[in-house]
Amino acid sequence: MTVSNSVTWLQENTSLGLLSPASLAAVAAAIEERTLPAGKTLAEAGAAADGLYILLEGQIETQGPISGNVGFLPGAIINLEALLLEQLVEKTVVTLSEARTGFVSAEQVQVILNRHPDILQTFTRQLLEAFRRLSSELDYEQERQVILRPYLVAKAKRGVIGKSRYAVRLRQQVRDCSSHREPVLIFGEPGLEKDNLAALIHFGSAERRESIVRIDCSKLQANGADLFGRAGGKPGLLEALGRGTLILNNTQDLPKELVGAIATLLRTQTYRPVPRPEEPQPSEKTSQARLILISEKATPALDGAVAHILKVPPLRVRKADISDQIDYYLNLVCRQRRMGRVRVSPEAIRRLQAYDFPNNLRELENLVERAVAQMVTGGTITEELIWPSQSKKKQFRLNLLNAYPQLRRFLRSPWWPDRINYGFTLWVFALVIGLLFWGPQTRDRNVALLVFWAWWWPLVLLGFPFVGRLWCAVCPFMIYGEVTQKLSQWLFPGKLRRWPRQQAERWGGWFLFGLFALILIWEEVWHLENSAYLSACLLLLITAGAMIFSALFERRFWCRYLCPIGGMNGLFAKLSMTELRAQQGTCSAECTTYQCYKGGPQKGEGQETNGCPLYSHPAQLEDNRDCVLCMTCLKACPHRSVEVNLRPPGIELWTTHVPRSYEVALMFLLLGAVYLHRLPELQARLGYTWDLSAQGGHALLSVGLLGVGAIAPLLAQLMLKLQHRLRPACKPRPFLTLAYGYLPLVWAANLAHYLRLGLDEGGRVLPVSLATVGLSGNLPVWVAHPAVIAFLQGATLLLGLLLAVWFTQKIARQPLRQLWPQHVSIFALGVSLWWLILGF
Repeated sequence: MTVSNSVTWLQENTSLGLLSPASLAAVAAAIEERTLPAGKTLAEAGAAADGLYILLEGQIETQGPISGNVGFLPGAIINLEALLLEQLVEKTVVTLSEARTGFVSAEQVQVILNRHPDILQTFTRQLLEAFRRLSSELDYEQERQVILRPYLVAKAKRGVIGKSRYAVRLRQQVRDCSSHREPVLIFGEPGLEKDNLAALIHFGSAERRESIVRIDCSKLQANGADLFGRAGGKPGLLEALGRGTLILNNTQDLPKELVGAIATLLRTQTYRPVPRPEEPQPSEKTSQARLILISEKATPALDGAVAHILKVPPLRVRKADISDQIDYYLNLVCRQRRMGRVRVSPEAIRRLQAYDFPNNLRELENLVERAVAQMVTGGTITEELIWPSQSKKKQFRLNLLNAYPQLRRFLRSPWWPDRINYGFTLWVFALVIGLLFWGPQTRDRNVALLVFWAWWWPLVLLGFPFVGRLWCAVCPFMIYGEVTQKLSQWLFPGKLRRWPRQQAERWGGWFLFGLFALILIWEEVWHLENSAYLSACLLLLITAGAMIFSALFERRFWCRYLCPIGGMNGLFAKLSMTELRAQQGTCSAECTTYQCYKGGPQKGEGQETNGCPLYSHPAQLEDNRDCVLCMTCLKACPHRSVEVNLRPPGIELWTTHVPRSYEVALMFLLLGAVYLHRLPELQARLGYTWDLSAQGGHALLSVGLLGVGAIAPLLAQLMLKLQHRLRPACKPRPFLTLAYGYLPLVWAANLAHYLRLGLDEGGRVLPVSLATVGLSGNLPVWVAHPAVIAFLQGATLLLGLLLAVWFTQKIARQPLRQLWPQHVSIFALGVSLWWLILGF
């Protein structure tokens, strides 16, 4: 290459083009062209430069562990600064490939500088200009950092923790928001770490190296000077931020004066700095910042201006993530406290999953920190150390399965209820039916009839407040129904019909009400209490219903909707001090198969079952009506979610209860049945004798007496409505809701009636057993004194009356004086029952 060509090339391709023509020609004349192999070192850090290299072709780059490697393009000049300032080389430069370079030795460079001093002057001026520019940029950067520093977010605290579908979706939404720079609104309840999600969006974006700041909207100046800056004065956050990310936290607290300006910024990315008083409006500025809004409440003016809304699900719907969240928080706390690994017991996890966490992740983190602080010894956090506040469904409950592990073992064993049902009840019921049909026909000579009326009825009524609907778990009616179902499937294989739920929910309760009314009339007119074969017919009638519907429909359709005894049991089971429930949080977080409801194979400690016979999910139970305590759900559950709780009697009536019209009708039918059963005493007390010889007249009189129990409650409701008309502030509760206040009195009245049979005749079971088979003997008899029977009957009625008053107050949640008509009705019924049963 000639000197003139070299001068032209240097002017066009290198920084030496700043030199004068004479100086440039001197450099061009001194250039010696060299071809260097790959891996050749042109300059070595810390050593003196051997000469000036100008890259003509090829690839070279710097090497260093701190600043990284930097490549050079053709025209790059190597060692110029070191030779001009007579310094050592700062960076090592090597060839990556074969390179063609122009070379001027250090001695020749020094000769050229001595002959042409303008070269040094030219590059000195260039260095000074670069220094001034760098100094100005440094001053601006310092001012910018002063503005941003109070609001800077250094990093995201954590990622989205969990494996639930909500966590997976949330992670994907964060990734989607990171792929663009449009405004985003993160919306959710308190304590969900929404600001951390905003940080994740920023640090996952292409502008992750830019600054990110967070400012609480409640702390913004009403005129917006700290955000928009002042015209001709100090810049605001938006200008200082550049292409960074601005997080506006708690936009629901944004000053009203700024709502419009922020909405404009979201839509157009423009804003106006705040002018000084009496100055004209400054021109608009364009913001390059990415905006992320965080809010706990809707702000229509801003929500509509945002391109993307990210709704964060609360922790109560992400129960499956609680275990992972706890592990993460435990690792943090243990690292801070320099502790070893800490575990959490499954019972503690289930307890937390049963809680709704109103303050979400923030509350969970505090609970974990508190639990670790309470630990004394051992590396496990038990449920005693985790104590979130309880919901109404969990208040005043004691899980008997945890308190008594042997009870759990028994209820999960084959003994309950299958071995009892098929090894005992199935055969004993057949024996009872045989004795009723072919044995003596009176109660004083037939032990089966005596047990049915003097033992079964009092014991079942006495059991309701303690064990609810437990009788249905060993009920012989449904045992024969299940046998029929299995035989029908063996003889005629096929799929059983699904339940007609809609029709059954609408009419099933009224069917069992009507059937119960017919049974009561039949019992009275044909004296079933002292007629063995008719009592057998009654039992076989109910058994036949169970068998027929079991052959047609799957599971226990008869028990759930149509059985009259089951309807009574479900009604009085509401008074029970025990309940079967499941931890909703554990079910929603851990369960994916719903084996307790649908049935399925063995899973973990869960046994193989056919599912709940009444199609009731234990986590969805609101009262005891639809649970027969068969413990199928307890056997099937692999997560220990099912609980058998001790609770205040009847608490569901004023917490989670849903009133039903047919239940109220059945309740007052059972109350009327007491008056019907006491027809002889009623005639004696009134001094009037009805002609009961004609069955038709007797049946009509029975119908009338069955409705007596509803008269006083209906009158009381009428008085409450009249009171409301006179005093509009005293609005009564609906009749169906208030009617359940009478339930304790109805139960007490029935128990008081059957106590006479149980305490007077029940103790004659041994001599009656001999009489059943035609024998006689001097066997012991246990009969209570009439005074004792009267005392227990009176105490039962008094207890029922007081509970009815208390239940009414709890259900109505109104002042006592406002409910006086219902309380008068309760006392009137109590007095009439006392007079009828006790006689004084």
